[in-house]
Amino acid sequence: MKFIVSSTYLLKQLQVLGGVINNSNTLPILDNFLFELDHDKLIISASDLETTMASTLDVESESEGSVAIPARLLLDTLKTFPEQPLTFVVEENNTVEISSNHGKYALAYADGNEFPKAVALEDPSKTVITGDILATAISKTIFAAGNDDLRPVMSGVFFQFSTEGLTFVATDAHKLVKYTREDVKASQVAEFIMPKKPLNLLKGILGGSEEDVTIEYNDSNAKFTFENSELICRLIDGKYPNYEAVIPKENPNKLAINRNQFLNSVRRVSIFSNKTTHQIRLKIAGAELNISAEDIDYSNKAEERLTCDYQGDDMQIGFNSRFLTEMLTNLSSDDVQLEMSMPNRAGILTPVDGLNEGEQVTMLVMPVMLNN
Repeated sequence: MKFIVSSTYLLKQLQVLGGVINNSNTLPILDNFLFELDHDKLIISASDLETTMASTLDVESESEGSVAIPARLLLDTLKTFPEQPLTFVVEENNTVEISSNHGKYALAYADGNEFPKAVALEDPSKTVITGDILATAISKTIFAAGNDDLRPVMSGVFFQFSTEGLTFVATDAHKLVKYTREDVKASQVAEFIMPKKPLNLLKGILGGSEEDVTIEYNDSNAKFTFENSELICRLIDGKYPNYEAVIPKENPNKLAINRNQFLNSVRRVSIFSNKTTHQIRLKIAGAELNISAEDIDYSNKAEERLTCDYQGDDMQIGFNSRFLTEMLTNLSSDDVQLEMSMPNRAGILTPVDGLNEGEQVTMLVMPVMLNN
């Protein structure tokens, strides 16, 4: 088995696939990339049993075969090469020899047949979506997903496809983000929960891509196919909580304010907040928003006044500044609107501008109890 491939082209593909490989694997074979050669097509796969990703590369070759090559060693070697053709030859003595312009490097390989096979999806449903739209949907929601192992359904992003549009939801019970696209539709209704790891991989690969991504899914697995790659992952088992029930419908108090000004203010004031609760207080009266925080243990305290556009009754409400900062950072609009009903009900944060046609973002943040 022998093939010739460009060093930078190979490295670029392997760095993407390398994101799948865990630092510590239960099965030693998972520390390898699987190389499957079929004449001038080379398929490289990486897996952690839950997620498997494969890319197809064009190479010069007339042979076929499959070997598993140590990932770390290969990546470290390729990073040091300037652009040049590399020749890979699988020798009899269980080593792969790589020849460059200046030298030869031998790596031990494992048998390709030991590598776990990717799952074939039985009877999947299918939806096609632009890469950039999918990447945006992931980055708008994934930060709100939880890290709690006891509630695995909340540690992923909920995909809800229907003939009206696509909805992506993430929550950790303190904050919730719902991202909707009405300009992309699915052929049939479907719901599944995607784990974080494959989503982070997709976000990194698809950002700014105009390519179409085909999503195929059944009850247990989902498969994303784009350009020359495919990613198959196991879905999170379980029923997603009814998030619509948590979003308050009647919110008479509406506050509109410049996002950057609000964000900088919250950031500054939160430095003075209690280090465990991160509590800041919003006090709204007329057209003035007063943001304050106090750390009684250290007698630290801060207060800022901002002008805003406000309709509703005067009120005070407390929030965890970390959640508020995360949400405001994630939005890209110039102005945001915060809708509230009562100090003990969730606040709803939405962008006022900067959205595409058919795009909607709703962010929900739970208040904290104010100790008056």
